[in-house]
Amino acid sequence: MREPSEITSMAELRAEIDALDLRIVALLADRARFIDRAAELKPAEGMPARIRARVEEVVNNARNAAEARGMDPELIEAMWRMMVEWSIAREERVLGKGDGI
Repeated sequence: MREPSEITSMAELRAEIDALDLRIVALLADRARFIDRAAELKPAEGMPARIRARVEEVVNNARNAAEARGMDPELIEAMWRMMVEWSIAREERVLGKGDGI
């Protein structure tokens, strides 16, 4: 991956962005596999899909990482909340709905 300042044309820039997008999707697919494993492990530990304190911890971690990298933390929070809600719904399909803690 090259630095943006090294890129001299829009075609090159778009190719770099497309490559990044593929990497992001691959990482999200990896994350989904871990969510699936969480749904397998949680019943043995008596855990519901939604654990409110964990949701906030994950979102705060993402916000802090965004701030440290000069990204808009509100944008990252919104994206992470959407991803976390999707993940919880995915777990609930396996676990059944719970009250959350």
